[in-house]
Amino acid sequence: MGTLSEAKVLGGIGSILLILSLVPNVGPMLGIIGFILLLIAIKYISDIVGDEKIFKDMLIAVILAIIGVFAGIIIGGAAIFTFISRGLLTGGIAPPTGFLLTLLRTFLIPLIIAFIVIWIFMIISAVFFRRSLDSIASKLNIGMFSTAGLIYLIGAIIPVVGFIIMIVAAILLAVAFFSIPEKLP
Repeated sequence: MGTLSEAKVLGGIGSILLILSLVPNVGPMLGIIGFILLLIAIKYISDIVGDEKIFKDMLIAVILAIIGVFAGIIIGGAAIFTFISRGLLTGGIAPPTGFLLTLLRTFLIPLIIAFIVIWIFMIISAVFFRRSLDSIASKLNIGMFSTAGLIYLIGAIIPVVGFIIMIVAAILLAVAFFSIPEKLP
């Protein structure tokens, strides 16, 4: 079992790494490491305050986000593969009659479905993420956790632009983690 000071450092660094997931090339790896550190920190907090629901909610949030992203990648990847395999991007064959209908049916609609799948999973994930952070806020008496959870949920609900809002939530989450006292209040 970790200490609050370890949770403070791991959670703060994990939140910063989530912000850095925007960096080209290494960003996704930094985001994964950030999520792992965040999970460890929340596990420590969950154990210290004696509420295992905090960690379970966060674990569910992370699992749902991962499932949503992979499902979206599979659906979107299949659409792109189908589109390319038909030679519609390479110019290898002349566009058939009904090209726009084929484009819509084999490419655009599956991509829209992939986006919707990711979006739905992210919203559900954000609900569990917020639950976990609300519990931490009440147990540690640090309202910034609750604020970060609410802003993250709002960001998940708003398509495309909400991603920027989620980055703001990650910044607030880092501040919240670095605000954790050495001992329970």
